[in-house]
Amino acid sequence: MQFKGIFFAGLALSGLIVFGLSAQSADPPQASKSKKSSKTTSKRSVPGAKATAKTGVRRTVAKGTTGQTWTVRSFGDSTAGDVTEGEDLAVREAAVQALGPLNGSVVVVEPNSGRILTMVNQKLALASGFIPCSTIKVPVALAALNEGIISLHSKVRLGKQWYMSLTDALAISNNVFFARLGEALGFEKVREYAQTFGFGEKAGWNIPGEQLGTFPEVVPKYGGVGRLCSFGQEIAATPLQQAAFVAALANGGTLYYLQYPRTQEEIEQFEPKIKRRLEIAPLIPLVSPGMQAAVKRGTARRAYDPTDPIMGKTGTCSQDGARMGWFTSYNDRDNTKLAVVVMLRGGRDVFGPRAAEVAGHVYKSLSDQNYFAARRETASAGSLSGDNGGQ
Repeated sequence: MQFKGIFFAGLALSGLIVFGLSAQSADPPQASKSKKSSKTTSKRSVPGAKATAKTGVRRTVAKGTTGQTWTVRSFGDSTAGDVTEGEDLAVREAAVQALGPLNGSVVVVEPNSGRILTMVNQKLALASGFIPCSTIKVPVALAALNEGIISLHSKVRLGKQWYMSLTDALAISNNVFFARLGEALGFEKVREYAQTFGFGEKAGWNIPGEQLGTFPEVVPKYGGVGRLCSFGQEIAATPLQQAAFVAALANGGTLYYLQYPRTQEEIEQFEPKIKRRLEIAPLIPLVSPGMQAAVKRGTARRAYDPTDPIMGKTGTCSQDGARMGWFTSYNDRDNTKLAVVVMLRGGRDVFGPRAAEVAGHVYKSLSDQNYFAARRETASAGSLSGDNGGQ
């Protein structure tokens, strides 16, 4: 897909009303209006810490299932059955400690090579896929930006006197905003972009047990393309697909095959394998402010660390008797970035902000161990000896 230049004054498409604003525009008044309107439209606002957690909980249950009994337990031993040979044991220990007793999976990938450093709860990570909830909003944002439907500073009308920018919509995970984008893009265009980004296909290179996940062939019957683009309706995404995609954001647009070397020989012979180049480099600076705002002041505040800029997107919804909590993320540390994906399943204890908290602990633990500094030194040594470190 070719990158399309983004500049316009106003656009009315499929009911989507957009107004372009200058880069200097600030909108405290609109933020205030958004909070008031959210009571009737999306029930989301720019909240305080307690409000975020409560809002996340209220939004997890699909329409008509309030008060349902969750059939999947929130807690358990998520390391049972894992084979750890070949993993980066420092990264694995940080991920296991961060996950604690929660029922879930943590996948950590090196963005500049596609190497999986750890895969906690391999059975869950290699399963057939789960609804991605609101994490689907980042691919939808990239599609809408590339198609010229929105720009970074344009405002989308969500109600009579309610407008929102992309950054705020990502920060608070506004469902109406992304439903509007989906309706403007149309199902076929959304599906085309999703497949380009790696959904509905294996993310790994010869990883035993990995499954495809699925992307619907037709518009979902319940909620249509709007609900698909705001909740991930009828999509089955795997943690590996999510990790490959967010790693591509971290490295500037290269979608690597994920590789999972299991022996010392495989590690020594490891070479990155490129699946495809995504022409999203000009778009990443347009979505990253919203992903960073999610961590600084939005749904992912539990991951916030002032010493380590983290870009991320939470997801909370329900599927097959379980609540889902997702967080897809990467940190901004030059050539020592990591992509961390957390997926939780269970009952009332599970939601996106808690998945963000788990990821935040992974980054913080590794930082406290000087893991990133050690990687920089190793990369520098490799560069001096003629090894490009897989970049």
